[in-house]
Amino acid sequence: MPRADLLIDLVRAGSRGDHAHFKRTVEAMVAEERAKQHNVLADRLAGSLQTNGQTAPQSVPTRSGSGPEAFFHEISPQRSLESLVLPEAVVAGCRELVEEQHRADLLRSYGLEPRHRVLLVGPPGNGKTSLAEAVASELAVPLLAVRYEAVITSYLGETAIRLARLFEHVRARRCVLFFDEFDVVGKERGDVHETGEIKRLVSSLLLQIDALPSYVVAVTATNHPELLDRAVWRRFQLRLALPAPNAAQIAQWLRATEISLGKPMGLPVQTVARRLSGASFAELEQFALEIRRRQVLDGPEADLRRVVNARLVAWAARKKGASRSGPAKRRSNA
Repeated sequence: MPRADLLIDLVRAGSRGDHAHFKRTVEAMVAEERAKQHNVLADRLAGSLQTNGQTAPQSVPTRSGSGPEAFFHEISPQRSLESLVLPEAVVAGCRELVEEQHRADLLRSYGLEPRHRVLLVGPPGNGKTSLAEAVASELAVPLLAVRYEAVITSYLGETAIRLARLFEHVRARRCVLFFDEFDVVGKERGDVHETGEIKRLVSSLLLQIDALPSYVVAVTATNHPELLDRAVWRRFQLRLALPAPNAAQIAQWLRATEISLGKPMGLPVQTVARRLSGASFAELEQFALEIRRRQVLDGPEADLRRVVNARLVAWAARKKGASRSGPAKRRSNA
């Protein structure tokens, strides 16, 4: 049985002839029923909406492989907030968001909606995608990661059509909709004509995000916040910074790694953390995977101290090589 407030909204919209509100309410009912695994009822509601000429989305010609499901990767979330090493402010913000979503009925009884638009900022490899997945896991909903290469085309106007179809699809289900590297959308194309098209895309994208129902949590991530204008920042109710890990966070992460390995690494955690200074969380994860592979291949008698030392030497060499190639690369681009 759909929520009472949705039924009341449906009757009000129908009595006023407010087709846009009527459509949004039916979409919310579809999402509600899918969340309850009432798929037959959800399909019937969605089908009735699409057969109503006044409320159905416009049919547009599209090429093969451009259906809504092609515009995103659907991921079943595996990570939890507890599995991530995060700043306290980020954990608190995410906990509040999750609580608001879980207790949305109470908020709605007071005329309030839960927050559902999040902006994640930080250098690459430090947990933005993982955090979006963890939020989806806490909400027990799928993570839909938008594929820009499937949405953005060289055909004038079709990008906006595909974007509209993407949002049309997600509005009828509970999910976390994830836009990684959001800043790339605004600067992907170089010539004047395509830059104008991309700018229109960004404007349309922001309006579509604004119009999302609160049961769709939109998470946007950027490595370059300086490229986002004020209009973008204003739209997000929760703005969270994910910096590179400090020494204490690296040590915390390494302690969790020791637990997963089932035995100490053979070197003091603080020593390993100091030698891994400057690593991102993605690099730390790769470091742990390399140790685990060697542990499996060496068998039960694996000498973790030797393995960890070898990985630290390799890490130092990579870091040194990266520091040397950086200036050279900048000179070659000058």
